[in-house]
Amino acid sequence: MLFKSQVAKPGLHIILVGCGKVGAAIIEQLSKEGHDITVIDRNSQRIQEITNTYDVMGLTGNGASYSVQMEAGIEQADLLIAVTDSDELNLLCCTLARQVGRCAAIARVRTPDYSKEVNYLREKLGLAMIINPELEAANEAARILGLPTALEVNSFAHGQAEMIKFKIPTGNILDGLTVAELGSNITNNILMCAVERGGEVFIPKGHFVLKHDDIVSFVSSRDDSRDFFERIGFEINQVRNAMIIGGGKGTYYLAYQLLHMGIEVKIIEKDRTRCEELSILLPDAIIINGDGTDQDLLLEEGIRHIESFIPLTGIDEENILLTLFAKQNSNAKVITKINRINFNNVVSSLDLGSVIYPRYITSEAIIAYVRAKTDSMNSNIETLYHMFDHRVEAIEFKVEHDSPVTNIPLKDLKIKSNILISCISRDGAIIIPSGQDCIKRGDTAIIVTTHAGFTDIQDILA
Repeated sequence: MLFKSQVAKPGLHIILVGCGKVGAAIIEQLSKEGHDITVIDRNSQRIQEITNTYDVMGLTGNGASYSVQMEAGIEQADLLIAVTDSDELNLLCCTLARQVGRCAAIARVRTPDYSKEVNYLREKLGLAMIINPELEAANEAARILGLPTALEVNSFAHGQAEMIKFKIPTGNILDGLTVAELGSNITNNILMCAVERGGEVFIPKGHFVLKHDDIVSFVSSRDDSRDFFERIGFEINQVRNAMIIGGGKGTYYLAYQLLHMGIEVKIIEKDRTRCEELSILLPDAIIINGDGTDQDLLLEEGIRHIESFIPLTGIDEENILLTLFAKQNSNAKVITKINRINFNNVVSSLDLGSVIYPRYITSEAIIAYVRAKTDSMNSNIETLYHMFDHRVEAIEFKVEHDSPVTNIPLKDLKIKSNILISCISRDGAIIIPSGQDCIKRGDTAIIVTTHAGFTDIQDILA
């Protein structure tokens, strides 16, 4: 049975299969951006909840069924997104959609065996994207553990530029400094993009005064970010060891990366069979068969002396409590994985170190693709990150053609308020722009803004 909650809005016609946590996060964002969305799920109660909450159509059934896809309008669809719990079902949904509707298709694929074959699968099945939330979350965690001073490390320009979030401690050299003084006294090779203070977020100008406890995001090249942290007295060496609680897919992906970074890894997992599997997959890791929520076991296994602690259980509440226990009993760098955001205000008030949301990592990659698929003629979205509880967007545009924003000094562009052109990548070089610099065809430009929904570089113009 097909039913609808409200009147459809113009935009891309998108079919989404799977209304779990990731599916809901994607629907939440895409419905705000004016797309015509139809959701498919076997669970009629989930469909009812989604259609009651968002301006979307709902269809109960098997998303890999020809008749169900036809009823959902696959022949007119621009994009099908399959994010059910089954990798095989997602791939089958996309394959059918490509054959029947000729639309673009995105599949969520989480199994390590398939992840090693992503490029082959994408090419042979003709998919626009294959995305793995656990792998992407592991990538983010590994970047942070490579620079443990940071709360977040996001990558742009194929890894050449980074946007880093950190907290200014009391007594630091930055406390009481204006953004302009930072540039003249410390370094001009970074650009402060956003500051959160007392629940408010600012896009800072030169006269903005930085204070202790500010949560700050800045952009720079990878080398310059480490030089900046050294100059302001922060530790820049990666952690030497890590304790991970839980032995799921995310743990495998993270441990694999950390071991290749030269970081010692200890994993605590209570399922004996899974411990045996991990010992084969990760022969250089220490695998402990035990309950990672047992305080005595954590103390026995050396939590007081560990340099980083990452709880990756499937239960948010357990992850949060484990993080708080680690903070209480060690000086470890902690990373907390959270899958759902039912108590966002409570979570944000806790000292959880770096917080990673796999479902938002997935939704951001898909939203970037969807925005790039709109009728933009002059630029294309390469990367999209939401910051500070979705109040700020950082967007990387590939500038394909000359337009009203190109070849004009930035100081002469009439740009909307609360927008910062934070970085330009040109021919492999990272430029932290001044007013004299300009955007040229072929550049990628990183825009930080409190506005939402930009699809083209020209959207920055007033």
